[in-house]
Amino acid sequence: MNTTITELFNRKSVRAYEDRAIEPEKIDLILQSAAQAPTAGNQQLYTIINVTDEALKQALASACDHQPFIATGKLVLVFLADCLKWYEAYKSVGCAPRDPAASDLLLAIDDALIAAQNSVVAAESLGIGSCYIGDIMENCEQVRKLLALPEYVFPAALLVFGYPTEQQKNRKKPQRVDMKHIVHENTYRHMDAAELREMLSGKSGEKTYEDWLTAFCNRKYNSDFSNEMSRSVAEYLKQYISK
Repeated sequence: MNTTITELFNRKSVRAYEDRAIEPEKIDLILQSAAQAPTAGNQQLYTIINVTDEALKQALASACDHQPFIATGKLVLVFLADCLKWYEAYKSVGCAPRDPAASDLLLAIDDALIAAQNSVVAAESLGIGSCYIGDIMENCEQVRKLLALPEYVFPAALLVFGYPTEQQKNRKKPQRVDMKHIVHENTYRHMDAAELREMLSGKSGEKTYEDWLTAFCNRKYNSDFSNEMSRSVAEYLKQYISK
């Protein structure tokens, strides 16, 4: 494997960082790499907020399901799906653009996440760890207020970066499921209960498959934070479907 593929295989989420700053030139490389990502029609339907205010980091850590390590990040970036800037550009030259639709939001989220992953890969190549925070969507109203997000701008992902501690470097990466369960040929292949068990049972550890999956469902899928995320995102989406 070449260096890039090796780094992709080795990369894991890092949630504990050395107490040293990321050099400005490396931050610039991470941001420039994000901007080189593929994008729909070369529109770059995203905006990146570099969170440098410590109080704002703390507030985001609280809003994102109370994860204190977010505030310890040496670089904290919020990737926004931005349907607003092109819309306003159209209006500024006298166009009569339709209001942004749900499809525009999904396209912008695609752009934002591709750019975010570019920044992750760039950081990994520089020896800098990272962690995605999907909980940026959980308290959508609060986060949008904290970041002063206008209409048609949505927080798609938060990324926390820093040099990993030795413990984080040595921590084993969680195993991915077998490729036969991931790659389907030509059409979607519905997996029955037996194959789903085969796919997921390696994650159960010392628990039975049933006990582990029930606990995971309760901890993640049916959790309070997941239900709040569903509510807040549904509320945000109303602006795209009510006009």
